[in-house]
Amino acid sequence: MNHHANRIYLDYNATTPLAPEVAAAMRPYLFEGFGNPSSGHWAGRPAREAVEAARSKVAALLSCEASRIVFTSGGTEANNHAIKGVFFARRAASHPPHVIASRIEHPAVLEPCRFLQRLGAEVTLLPVDGTGLVDPDAVRHAIRPGTLLISIMHANNEVGTIEPIAEIAAIARERGVMFHTDAAQTVGKVPVDVGELSVDLVSVAGHKLYGPKGVGALYVREGVELEPLLHGAGHESGRRASTENVLGIVGLGAACEVAQRWIGDTSVKEHRDDFWGRLSDKLGDRAVLNGHPERRLPNTLNVSFRGLRGGDILARIPQIAASTGSACHTESAHPSPVLEAMGVPADVALGAIRFSLGRTTTRDEIDYVVEQLGQVLGA
Repeated sequence: MNHHANRIYLDYNATTPLAPEVAAAMRPYLFEGFGNPSSGHWAGRPAREAVEAARSKVAALLSCEASRIVFTSGGTEANNHAIKGVFFARRAASHPPHVIASRIEHPAVLEPCRFLQRLGAEVTLLPVDGTGLVDPDAVRHAIRPGTLLISIMHANNEVGTIEPIAEIAAIARERGVMFHTDAAQTVGKVPVDVGELSVDLVSVAGHKLYGPKGVGALYVREGVELEPLLHGAGHESGRRASTENVLGIVGLGAACEVAQRWIGDTSVKEHRDDFWGRLSDKLGDRAVLNGHPERRLPNTLNVSFRGLRGGDILARIPQIAASTGSACHTESAHPSPVLEAMGVPADVALGAIRFSLGRTTTRDEIDYVVEQLGQVLGA
């Protein structure tokens, strides 16, 4: 097998390919089932049924009722809807309104928070420890009478650290504060049961779980009041105006159905652990693991190569797709804000590369990547 012709994709946290079953489920809706789901006639009914069947599949993966799922254009919209929706529905109840998030949130949470600051909200961004964990006690101490919402990601996209969501949610509930988690990186990789987590709002992104780009979902617990982000005709039970993206929604439903079969699979984690074991054997303390050693996504390996630049290393092995930080802002030569928040020294943080594995990653690919890194690093 000629590896050099083989491009190797290890950037599954940035996006995933469509699962074959997902493509197959979507194909008919390119041509048939083209009706508007809101139309009462024969052309609209199959589209409406397809949307509702998909809603049930998303709900099944999150262990909730189908009526609690609002389809969106992706994780970013779901985050914006949750954060702005709570603010606009409840800001009158508190002076000044206050929002809590962590310093390592995705920009799709941090930027809506900054927007609310411009509208008069106060925002507290909580620190994390050296492994990327938020301390539930810090959340407890940050809550004040005007706190409307706490938003802490389920797992970090760069280092993979999984946050103590159930613990934080319990504190929020005890204090009567809405709790949102951005679960774009966890849904489909680890179990996400909204009841066990006891969360009010959860964001899902289709393209992170082998579904199409441009579709996502927001779980809204019963009784949670949200102002819609999009106003218009009353689609999604009045929660999001816009004719439904039937093709994308069908794809998201199929992706959630496939994900249920994958949740218990340990092969990705085994490949990831094998990858790290062999890298650290080869490089010793020149390779530093970023993130929590145990509490992290099974597919994510963020490694710093001490004294080097992650971007320079990747530039020398262009056939390997991996990233130096979040895929949403790759051009920068300063350390990742996530690693900075974790207190990783700048010379170590600049050497970071995130390798994120997927369902189709093979042992041969890992062998090849370890060998290539060894050559570039002279090990």
